[in-house]
Amino acid sequence: MEVTGKIKKIDETKTFGSNGFRKREMVITTDEQYPQMLMIEFIQDKCDLLNNFNVGEDVKVSINLRGREWVNPEGEAKYFNSIQGWRIEKSGVSTDVPPVPSMETFESTDNTNDNEPDDLPF
Repeated sequence: MEVTGKIKKIDETKTFGSNGFRKREMVITTDEQYPQMLMIEFIQDKCDLLNNFNVGEDVKVSINLRGREWVNPEGEAKYFNSIQGWRIEKSGVSTDVPPVPSMETFESTDNTNDNEPDDLPF
């Protein structure tokens, strides 16, 4: 899935536990009729993806929805959701692919001089 919007906040990378689990959170405001502020987490090596982005930039983020169950000491099940980012890019970035020429481009280069020989066999 993908979500687009403007970066509202980028947190610093936080490390947890003795195994060095890393997590970094960002908030984007979506481009919709009713904008939403979504917290997206990046984990482990994906934390570094946010290094080249700044608050205020328009971005497109590839995400996975994650859900988990937790049973409290009373035996009651609780459910939690998170949005996990795995790729981020600036919105509206153009590619280096040249545009496809239109038929008018080809028509304007046609040889219309009747005095020159035509190499076509018909």
